[in-house]
Amino acid sequence: MLKKLKDLFAADETASDDAADDKLKLSLAALLVEMARADFDQTDDENAEIGRMLAEHFSMSEAEALELLNAAEVATDDAVCLHDFTRTLHNALSLDEKLKVIELLWRLAYSDDELNKYEDHLIRKVADLMYVPVSDVVRLKNEVRATASV
Repeated sequence: MLKKLKDLFAADETASDDAADDKLKLSLAALLVEMARADFDQTDDENAEIGRMLAEHFSMSEAEALELLNAAEVATDDAVCLHDFTRTLHNALSLDEKLKVIELLWRLAYSDDELNKYEDHLIRKVADLMYVPVSDVVRLKNEVRATASV
């Protein structure tokens, strides 16, 4: 009987870990969707770039990335603010992983060859909510800009 209880709790922990992982993926995807919408012009090219980023970052298929992108669009439509997404990432990620999130946001912002003031503001706001040092945000911006075709 004790073994059955242990197995039951182990199954609950696994399910809980899967749910937390899904929430983490959705939070990052939602921030990328918000970035695409920041300049009030979410393009198909930006959506394709988000799909590529998600597939690469999470090692998932294009179909899974598209499904995640669609779920993120619904989540951002229903969201009142960014706090749920950023809190999830802040609580689950190390500083290095948070820096990767900020880098992805900068890459998406520069993917259309121009940085809009709203995109810049959104990245700084997200970084602030995840307690990423400003010096790292600026460094990543400069690194991404140097590799972009801007």
